[in-house]
Amino acid sequence: MHRKTIISFLTVILLLFIGACQGQNQNQTTLTTTTNGAIDGNSIIRKIESTLDSVYQSTVSSIVFIEVAFPGASGSGSGFIWDNAGHIVTNNHVIDGANSINVSFHDGTITRASVIGQDPDSDLAVLETDIDMTNFPPVKLADSTQVKVGEMVIAIGNPYGFRSTLTVGYISSLGRVLPLGEGGSGPSYSVPDIIQTDAAINPGNSGGVLLNDLGEVIGVTSLIVSESGSSSGVGFAIPSAIVEKVVPALIESGEYQHPYLGISVTNLTPPLAEAMGLSSDRRGALIQELVDGGPADKAGLQASDSEVTINGQTVLIGGDVITAFDGKPIANSDDLITILARSGEVGETVALSIIRNGEEMDIQVTLEPRPE
Repeated sequence: MHRKTIISFLTVILLLFIGACQGQNQNQTTLTTTTNGAIDGNSIIRKIESTLDSVYQSTVSSIVFIEVAFPGASGSGSGFIWDNAGHIVTNNHVIDGANSINVSFHDGTITRASVIGQDPDSDLAVLETDIDMTNFPPVKLADSTQVKVGEMVIAIGNPYGFRSTLTVGYISSLGRVLPLGEGGSGPSYSVPDIIQTDAAINPGNSGGVLLNDLGEVIGVTSLIVSESGSSSGVGFAIPSAIVEKVVPALIESGEYQHPYLGISVTNLTPPLAEAMGLSSDRRGALIQELVDGGPADKAGLQASDSEVTINGQTVLIGGDVITAFDGKPIANSDDLITILARSGEVGETVALSIIRNGEEMDIQVTLEPRPE
């Protein structure tokens, strides 16, 4: 590619980067111009490199390399220092079922670790070491609910065992809902609010960090979608909003109780709305099934009880349509899952705004722990 083209491309990249970071980065960014007023491409490159180097140097000592041994197998992944009390956070799938776990720090220190908490439903786990971690820097969390599509992000982890590797990309999408536990005999749940990025994430990155331009954690790199098993530009991170709820509970009690309604829902699409005698522009989460004796069942919510054929498929209709959760609008089932995870607490009574037989009403529901 011609150098002029490269400089023009980088100019656009940096301008987008600066725009995305306005209001976040407290270090004022200035652009050097040439004598004719054009932006200096070399200055742009140096500023990008300076930002990346600053983030890397301030964060890399908080990232650890995790080696695990299973019966007849071994593996590795990433993790990060949560506090100075010896706690390490990683993905649950990195350590689940391991016979032994070794943690290597950036300064070369290697120690054994034990699992003190696991939450398969958010794919998070906490390890504990018995070494003095006073001088090891914990990560800083950012508010993942404030990030935006298009912002530059930085991933640091140990892909394929290559330690302390930095990759760069952008937030490709927000609010992804990814299913867990599919194919088993028990209930399946979903991890909501997932961050999608095109930053290269490969096997071994799991449990590492996705950072903003200040070096703050906005997510925990967890999985990729790829036919080859390596990065294809579609990677996912568990948002910090979930991490900061789950991890303290894992440290305190070894488990996290997810708030639970006991319902199966689907999106209220225009054809479904019309089949239920509602305006085609109504939106919400249509209850299709209730768990007997679950929170929603106890509160008197109603499941769908009729069948219609739409586009050649038989679907259930007639149940309550959830349109708000404690005043927060619900446009589809993903909204309900996300808001429940973000703001719901076990034991809390919440108001669900619903449409039943064409009429709007509020139902009080007391959230219970999700069953195992």
